[in-house]
Amino acid sequence: MMQDNSLWASLPVPTLIVGPQNSIVDVNSAAEGFLNVSAKSLRDTPLWDQIAVNDPLEAAFERARETSTPLFVNDVDVGGGARAPMQSDLQVAPLLGRPGHMILMISPRELAGRMTQNYSVKSAAKSAIGMAEMLAHEIKNPLAGITGAAQLLSMNLSPEDLELTDLIVEESRRIVKLLEQVEQFGNLSVPDFKPVNIHDVLDRARRSALLGFGAHMNIIEEYDPSLPLAYGDPDQLLQVVLNLLKNASEAAGSAPGKIRLRSYFEHSFRLRRSDGSGRSLPLQIEVIDDGPGLPETIKGDIFDPFVSGKENGTGLGLALVSKIISDHHGWISVTSVPGQTVFRISLARAPKDAVAKDT
Repeated sequence: MMQDNSLWASLPVPTLIVGPQNSIVDVNSAAEGFLNVSAKSLRDTPLWDQIAVNDPLEAAFERARETSTPLFVNDVDVGGGARAPMQSDLQVAPLLGRPGHMILMISPRELAGRMTQNYSVKSAAKSAIGMAEMLAHEIKNPLAGITGAAQLLSMNLSPEDLELTDLIVEESRRIVKLLEQVEQFGNLSVPDFKPVNIHDVLDRARRSALLGFGAHMNIIEEYDPSLPLAYGDPDQLLQVVLNLLKNASEAAGSAPGKIRLRSYFEHSFRLRRSDGSGRSLPLQIEVIDDGPGLPETIKGDIFDPFVSGKENGTGLGLALVSKIISDHHGWISVTSVPGQTVFRISLARAPKDAVAKDT
């Protein structure tokens, strides 16, 4: 692995090490940020399943490997994970001392002047999450003691002093909730893929929302009854829908609002790969709300960690959603104007052999 090398960790552009069979050996933190996928999820996966380029590159990539010469490709659209395609330059070169291994560097043209700062922020966010994971247990234990002590003190206090102990309990619980969100973001396991009835997932999320945070909302079902089974982890997909429903409910404030849960099948939806082929993602799920819409200042970064349009938001809910969908090899996008925000999820259908085995 290369991540212990300070030079490797300091590279400001997304960089991947590719093995002789075109599987990803390692990525730097900038590549994790660009693809919005963790290094653990990327390692040992096929390169061309993780990045999509609008120009066939596989043959040229192989020639560069065979002749041990560098390859430069300019002005191509590069995407992957939950990342929309971005015009970039690509540099490919043999990795000295490791036969058959290649190094691939992606240099996005858009916002090039701010790229180093952008990926430094992502790296800092990643480090902050890692630190929070390490300290969460140690912080949560004393917080529990503080909460318990405040509750004991409140038994013998006047109503005026109760406000202070109530504040201690409330703020301690808020900090614990934040730590749990960070732990959840950092410790999400690899999906347990199986055939999933997506309408069962939507119904579970809808019922849960109406009993809690979405009790003031009117959640409407617009399902395609002929939708085939999806391929994914039902618990993780439930978390995705719950997070989106919670965001939509909070966008409405205390006023009643409307959320539409829509499913449909789109035969033509594919993520194109560099060789001209693509991954078919025909199952579409939309969560549509009639709230005020996303602030213009964060629309382009809404799936990044610590980006939030809410006053006390952590910015981890949609980052978690994006990570889960990316780990499902799916696609998530958002369109938003005042009065309508649409989060659209695209997933693969379950393979026939998986469906037969499940039945």
